[in-house]
Amino acid sequence: MNNRTYICIDLKSFYASVECVERGLDPMTTNLVVADPERSEKTICLAITPSMKALGIKNRCRIFEIPSHVEYIIAPPRMQKYIDYAAEIYAIYLRFVSKEDIHIYSVDEAFLDLTDYLKTYQMNAKEMALMLMGEILREVGVRATCGIGTNLYLAKIALDITAKHAPDFIGVLSESSFREILWDHTPLTDFWRIGKGTATTLAKYGIHTMQQIAEMDEDFLYKLFGIDAELLIDHAWGREPVTIADIKAYKPKTNGLSSGQVLMKDYTFDEGRLIVREMMDLLCLDLVDKGLITDSVSIQIGYSNTLHVEPARGTAKLNKPTSADSMILPAVTALYERIVDPKKPVRRINISCNHVIRDDEHEAVQMSLFDNTEEDISNARNQKVQKAVLDIKKKYGKNAVLKGMNYTEAATTRERNRQIGGHKSGE
Repeated sequence: MNNRTYICIDLKSFYASVECVERGLDPMTTNLVVADPERSEKTICLAITPSMKALGIKNRCRIFEIPSHVEYIIAPPRMQKYIDYAAEIYAIYLRFVSKEDIHIYSVDEAFLDLTDYLKTYQMNAKEMALMLMGEILREVGVRATCGIGTNLYLAKIALDITAKHAPDFIGVLSESSFREILWDHTPLTDFWRIGKGTATTLAKYGIHTMQQIAEMDEDFLYKLFGIDAELLIDHAWGREPVTIADIKAYKPKTNGLSSGQVLMKDYTFDEGRLIVREMMDLLCLDLVDKGLITDSVSIQIGYSNTLHVEPARGTAKLNKPTSADSMILPAVTALYERIVDPKKPVRRINISCNHVIRDDEHEAVQMSLFDNTEEDISNARNQKVQKAVLDIKKKYGKNAVLKGMNYTEAATTRERNRQIGGHKSGE
């Protein structure tokens, strides 16, 4: 495991860089932010160019936080464009490395296992990283940074912490150099998988560095963090047993399908119920499209930010595993009405289909005298309609077939169908 060589490549200010390339501009010298100008000045910038970061402006800032004296271009997000660029860059990786040795971590970040390729190309890890970075810049116009490590964790940390200070934008770490260079590094939140909550908990006990974590009594850490302490301890020593092969081979014990939405403003109880029905309707179509069924659906409803109260949570158990909206929508609507406080405005909605399995894997159950055959026939017809709707949407677009509820003033489906990941697709 210690003999492997990984790199983690990050596309520098990816969304902003793409927008600059599309305009024939240099992202290193152009002030540009990717943000939706149709939203308020409180909207978060999805990306800013390196030249703006050099001015001390934070990457995920809000528009109003940008100093008034700074001149910049606002580029509306075009998510489909970024996906297309990412696919082109992935194709570059595939020219040199097999897909089995590539793990796409996000649209702008990927891990590559170079272990079996260095001898073939007669290069060391840094030379191959520079070659790949050069190909990306030459063919796509986007600059990249890179971390090199003897395991996935060290490659990621080399990228996140040391690469930004290197003249060639490449950081290199082994377990020994990790302890030598970064054991005393602060803050702890710079390290992958250590969030503010973990760092705050550790700080209460005077723990502020990776070395202090490594030297702390392990039983004490397990009492604080449970099973998560194992990962924390391994990372404090620069260890990571998981490989790309392990990631590729992983199969979860249970599967689910989920959808979430943060509303642009506070919604009333009735408006929130409408959004839940819209979201569930789309999830039902997604189940049908993938040939999946679910036996229960959970919802979590977050109230207005001004209330500072716990969200409402609940699960609706279905009579039988299904993907039919005629069965699922009434159950979810009843759950919403049961658990949500009608006096509190709604701001966030999350829906999850639980214990999802393939329809053809579902065990056939012998019908009893108490089974509602009329309901079964009705649901079968309903699913045929759902499949017809899917065929039309795939051919003519997601908004080609809509329900009456989608045309009400509070509805969001029509707009969300034009988005990818909650942002404009740019199509």
